[in-house]
Amino acid sequence: MKNNFYFIFIFLVTQITLNAQDLRISVDELSKNITAYKIIDVRNYEDFSITHIKNSINFPVSKSYENKKVDGKIVKPNKMQALVRELGLNIEDNIVIYDDGVFYDASRIFWTLEVYGFKNVKLLNGGFDTWEKKNFLVSSETLKVKPSKYIASINNNRLSTKFTTQIATKNPNQTVIDARGYESYIGKESVAKRFGHIPNAIHIPAYYNLKKENKLSKLKEATTLKELYKDVNKDKKVIIYCKIGRVASTNYFALRELGYNVSNYDASWREWGNDISLPIINRSKAQK
Repeated sequence: MKNNFYFIFIFLVTQITLNAQDLRISVDELSKNITAYKIIDVRNYEDFSITHIKNSINFPVSKSYENKKVDGKIVKPNKMQALVRELGLNIEDNIVIYDDGVFYDASRIFWTLEVYGFKNVKLLNGGFDTWEKKNFLVSSETLKVKPSKYIASINNNRLSTKFTTQIATKNPNQTVIDARGYESYIGKESVAKRFGHIPNAIHIPAYYNLKKENKLSKLKEATTLKELYKDVNKDKKVIIYCKIGRVASTNYFALRELGYNVSNYDASWREWGNDISLPIINRSKAQK
């Protein structure tokens, strides 16, 4: 009986692993196959210029926003096209993205590339800090690349707006997830004029997707993430939001890896909370 239970357990774990998409890569695996990928460093240029993974190119996360001071809306197609061409990226490239290890910025660029049609993108689990601690190849040189002929095209299945999000709140076949912290969700703090959350949004903070290892952030294993999202129906379309579409991209990545149909509401609470025509739920008495 014990042997039967053991084999059933192994089967279930294997099925979870098979159903999860292989969207992450370890530093050890990348170090062995470094020439097989185009590697993107999303840190700011100052950090990148000091040292980075050998053969990586710099796509600062700040360039994924159209105007970060206003909201989290994604960079417009004309700017994205020019940037991608300058970086020498082609739509069919196998790409690995990394940040300093916090994961939020790397997942924002992951989502940005998926919105703009890239399909072969992975995240480096543990980021540059883990890579550096293992003494893998680094460089301070700027890689010379041949400009590409990329044509920008938006995949609207990966991008949500305030209009599609409002529709989702009333649609039983869609789920809205708030990835902000608890204080923001219940309405005790806000980056907008109003406090609270989008009606019917369930609360799964972005940091729930991560674990700490030696003071560095790594994405939790697929089995753990599956448990985290067990109450989110896989047959429903999922929309994620946060403050400015940054940390929500971590939930986006986790759900993509688990095989969900998911999109990120990029303008997020900074837009929704400032639009008095849109409904909100405030569970606290805090108001500006």
